[in-house]
Order: sequence, then structure tokens, then C-alpha cells
Amino acid sequence: QVQLMESGGGLVQAGGSLRLSCAASGVIFSINTMGWYRQAPGKQRELVATVTSGGSPTYADSVKGRFTTSRDNAKNTVYLQINSLNPQDTPVYYCTARIIGHSLSARAYWGPGTQVSVPP
Repeated sequence: QVQLMESGGGLVQAGGSLRLSCAASGVIFSINTMGWYRQAPGKQRELVATVTSGGSPTYADSVKGRFTTSRDNAKNTVYLQINSLNPQDTPVYYCTARIIGHSLSARAYWGPGTQVSVPP
């Protein structure tokens, strides 16, 4: 059983920084693209960033310059560094990864989410 678990969310003052982590565990043969989405109350989940197995990142235009994603393949972990936080950065952040597990077929997995709070 493959699981993803995010960590690192919390309350941060505006202008501060936060580093989110997401670790995959279970029977894993390989992990393809990993990424981050976020979802504010009453809004659709939106893509924030992705990173390929080779480490190449892509970002949503709304976060370019402030967000940095990276991964440690040896630890099956993806990171999201968020700088210059503002109250609009307060959705729940979800990690996702396309993983080949015991079924030997790739499928997308999601973490339960981690809340980031930036008080106005």
C-alpha cells in the first residue's frame, strides 16, 4: 500500500517562509512526476508546481519566483519552499505523485493535505 504524507504546514506571519515536505512510503518500484496542488475553501484545487524524476521543475505563473520545488529520490520525498508568504497563500496544500507500486502499473496518489495559515 503506497501512501503520501505531507508535513511542514502551520501558522506563519506574512512575509515569512515555509518548507513543506511530502514523503512516499510503501511498496514502491519507481516514482515519476511529483507535485503540489493547493485548494482554498470554496475554490477548485489548483496546480502549484511539479518536478520530474530527473529534477526538472515547473510552476504555476501565480507562484513563479516565490515557490521552489525539489525532490530527494533516495528518500522518495518532494519539497516545496514557499517564500514571501501572504494571506492568499493560506489554502490546504496537497502532494501528489505518479507511482509504480506492487501492481506494476503507474497511478496517481495523493496525500491528505497540510494547512498553511498566514494571518492578515
